[in-house]
Amino acid sequence: MLVLGIETSCDETGVGLYDTAGPGLLAHALHSQVAMHDAYGGVVPELASRDHVRRIVPLAREVLGRADRRAENLDAIAYTQGPGLAGALLVGASFAQGLAFALGVPAIGVHHLEGHLLSPLLGAHPPAFPFVALLVSGGHTQLMRVEGLGRYELLGETQDDAAGEAFDKTAKLLGLGYPGGPALSVLAKSGTPGRYRLPRPMLASGDLDFSFSGLKTAVLTLVRKEGGGLPLAPQFCADVAHAFQDAVTDVLVAKSQAALHATNLYRLVVSGGVGANSALRSKLSTASRRHRFETFYPELELCTDNGAMIAYAAAARLEASRTVPTHRRFNVHPRWELATRVLPD
Repeated sequence: MLVLGIETSCDETGVGLYDTAGPGLLAHALHSQVAMHDAYGGVVPELASRDHVRRIVPLAREVLGRADRRAENLDAIAYTQGPGLAGALLVGASFAQGLAFALGVPAIGVHHLEGHLLSPLLGAHPPAFPFVALLVSGGHTQLMRVEGLGRYELLGETQDDAAGEAFDKTAKLLGLGYPGGPALSVLAKSGTPGRYRLPRPMLASGDLDFSFSGLKTAVLTLVRKEGGGLPLAPQFCADVAHAFQDAVTDVLVAKSQAALHATNLYRLVVSGGVGANSALRSKLSTASRRHRFETFYPELELCTDNGAMIAYAAAARLEASRTVPTHRRFNVHPRWELATRVLPD
């Protein structure tokens, strides 16, 4: 079964092509809107939607061309149905539903986080079910118990800012551009370990929830107290970046280990944009050796939003159900819980 996947949940237009008959992922392409939104210091939803309109058709043609396939060869069109920006989601849904109708094939709505959660299964050495998943991105920080496809139990989540959101906000405090998270991670490499110590929120809370807004406030207090005025000294910024990244990754690793212990599982899947963070990967690698659990990641190019994960998630569901949906329900869900994955009314 040949499935085309469309991702337009926020500020990246992604298209992927997956073949269940092999060899799996045939091709994928991604356009990032970072340069466009940088001037505004964050994502402007209306601009994001308009850019998706401009990019989606050329990207679909590019992916089909790379894979040497034609639209007429497609068996299904998958698209991100939620969560995300309403206008951006509607662009992908409109394109997918229109193309599916023209070709006489089904259009499959996919949960964005399910795409991220399953993305490591696209790798050469995919994890087996069951496992614990750490979904960590700009909009979400969650721990899930994954028994199988569509069988997800929420173990814990952030009570305020997601980890990626905290990275971006802290980067802004340090005068870094948008998106701030990757820039802060690069800057942290030149920071002095141990110069500053920031709090580890909810580290000893006794549950599997997260909180990062207070950590951002702690950075603001530190900048006002020791920053020495504007502009901030480069080394000061690097030291604060190192301290901030150290605090966030310590919490993510500790909570992930606690989730594995609570579920009596020994496989951890890490996905989402923050899953590409080298400090997080290094700490998890050390912890996995020490505590004897396995850690799985998607390929670095698949950590961000992408169409490949949407195509795979839809293909996996189609194969599991052995039935092809025939109804056409045109709607999107900007807010949509993954644990139940039941479409809201």
